[in-house]
Amino acid sequence: MCARPITNMTASESITVLGVDTGGTFTDFVLLRDGQLSVHKVLSTPARPEEAILDGTGALGCLNRELRLVHGSTVATNAVLEGKGVRTVYICNRGLRDVLTIGRQQRAELFNLQPDPVPPPVPRELCVETGGRLGADGSVVEPLSQDDLDALAARVRELNPEAIAINLLFSFLDDRFERAVEQVMPEGVLVSRSSAVLPEQGEYERGIATWLNAYVGPLMANYLRRLTQRLPHAHVAVMQSSGTTLAAEQVHKHSVHLLLSGPAGGLAGARYLGSLAGEERLLSFDMGGTSTDVALIDGDIRLTSEGHVGRFPVTVPMVDMHTIGAGGGSLARLDPGGLLLVGPESAGASPGPACYGRGGKQATVTDANLVLGRLPDKVRLGGTHVLDPAAARQALEIIARPMGVSTEEAAAGVIRIANEHMVRALRVISLERGFDPREFTLFCFGGAGGLHVCALAEALDMRKAMVPIHAGVLSALGMLVAEPGRQRSRGLISPLGDVPGHEIDGHFDALSDEARQELEEEGVSVGDLRELRSLDLRYQGQSYTLTVPWRDSATGELFHAAHERRYGHRLDMPVEMVALRVDVRARPRDPGLPRIPDSGGEISPEYHTHAYGQSQPVPVFQRESLGAGHRIDGPAVVVESVATTWIAPGWTALVDPSGTIWLGRGEPAPV
Repeated sequence: MCARPITNMTASESITVLGVDTGGTFTDFVLLRDGQLSVHKVLSTPARPEEAILDGTGALGCLNRELRLVHGSTVATNAVLEGKGVRTVYICNRGLRDVLTIGRQQRAELFNLQPDPVPPPVPRELCVETGGRLGADGSVVEPLSQDDLDALAARVRELNPEAIAINLLFSFLDDRFERAVEQVMPEGVLVSRSSAVLPEQGEYERGIATWLNAYVGPLMANYLRRLTQRLPHAHVAVMQSSGTTLAAEQVHKHSVHLLLSGPAGGLAGARYLGSLAGEERLLSFDMGGTSTDVALIDGDIRLTSEGHVGRFPVTVPMVDMHTIGAGGGSLARLDPGGLLLVGPESAGASPGPACYGRGGKQATVTDANLVLGRLPDKVRLGGTHVLDPAAARQALEIIARPMGVSTEEAAAGVIRIANEHMVRALRVISLERGFDPREFTLFCFGGAGGLHVCALAEALDMRKAMVPIHAGVLSALGMLVAEPGRQRSRGLISPLGDVPGHEIDGHFDALSDEARQELEEEGVSVGDLRELRSLDLRYQGQSYTLTVPWRDSATGELFHAAHERRYGHRLDMPVEMVALRVDVRARPRDPGLPRIPDSGGEISPEYHTHAYGQSQPVPVFQRESLGAGHRIDGPAVVVESVATTWIAPGWTALVDPSGTIWLGRGEPAPV
């Protein structure tokens, strides 16, 4: 696929910057070089992700050039989902080696009396017990003797692991025993301590985070070593789940923070482009080839410590995102009763949708859009990939015949079901969080997102939507604007008000100093850092918390208001602190995206295409030909090399000076 410059930068750049997003189907590139921005796509290589990165970097002429490369990696995520991490020993206190297996005793299928057995996170023979047990008040319940350490070291050497996870009770109150255990571990083996990875209450969640950090750490380190060795002139950083970046040299210590690496890049790009347009409240919708990610941005990216990856809770800070298995490559099929189903299985990068002409036989959402004419058959994916409409029709006919409907009706059914999956996800991230989607702008990106944006906005009664320029590679663009950052936390359980404000500030200062030191070692200037301090709070007796900014005496009222917005009520009960959080990050990067020229009058479509349900041919416009001020009334299609937008009947599009397409119902959205 070709690399094509798409715009000139207004400010000169002294260093080449490359953003890379490794997805399940495509690997996307956005290059900023010599004041010019270029985009590129290649098919992903899941077995060795660096090969796709090297292919794209070579096509862009950057293999032997000094550059800063920031990328979102799926290596850690895939290892967790597929159970392909390294051999990891889990060290715990005596009598507690089954904690990770027992978990919270939550059933995935509540009414299934004979669920399939699930393998434990760590095989029992790799769980090693020792002394050094603390009580809830930090007192020593069982000491850690030299005999304990000697026996532990011998047993670990015998097991010969590639990584070690240490999780002792209440180590977040006092980490001396975990540090002593770390000191006797074999050299050359990655060791993760729970008191360093996640110093908070909740032995199960803390243990899972520590184990995951060790389980995928060597894989990430080896992968980045291979990549950096083949890009000797590149300064490589990786996107973290929180939307900030981490230098490649530090990844082995923080691998658990990379499990939402790629999707976080999309939110960084959405926040940046939304702020350019003056839109601070966005419902983001990222539809790629394999999955769809939805999130809410209310001034800034919202983080959560209640995320999951697969069946595992991941309580380190990550973007508050909901992901479903509905993408352009999602497979459509009939169940034994003849019911039409879409997803979560995907055609992936190989063979891909039937219309890709790579041997795929099952119908996908992309095939349905092609049959309906919303994705014109003249489109070249990535600028060069020719579509095969006959193969798409043949795949959908397999579904249509048993249903007794036409091929087009079957395709329309596939789209309706896929849309309903995505609408449900958008409701989860907005209404179920206490936010009215009608007060937000739907921000759509991803290669397939523009084909569904109008239908989703209508279903949520939203009247305004944005399709940004470079929508198909926005996650890669987000890598360019994401800032280096660190998030640190510490458990502190006490009624709010019992701990003086200056003591809380002292705890915050210690966390801040630790985060700032790491960023300085990465080369970030101290003067460029900004900081957010917050507390995890709950009503006394509750199990779950809400995170609110630290405002000393005003913090309690902030919690009551947040609880009322989220759950619809507030209680006259004492408020309890659970944890302190510090978010330290550099100032956001501004790549200086240019303004596009004014429209200079009416624009003619490139050609017309037939779309199902439309009595007249539908005009097709080239995105790069649109100028600021151009207005397009639906139905219409806007195509570009990395994305396609379907402007539904009753919707109107207006292009703003940044190149964003604003969509409004009945009339153009104000820009």
